[in-house]
Amino acid sequence: MKVVKSLKSLKQKEGSIVVRRHGKVFVVNKRNPRWKARQG
Repeated sequence: MKVVKSLKSLKQKEGSIVVRRHGKVFVVNKRNPRWKARQG
């Protein structure tokens, strides 16, 4: 999982879902797990 400043480019990828967990914003992509990321 990557920690990135901006999730803008990652959330536009095919199959991406934006999720909020414990006050943090995550991008989860089951089709291509290398695009998993957390904003921070």
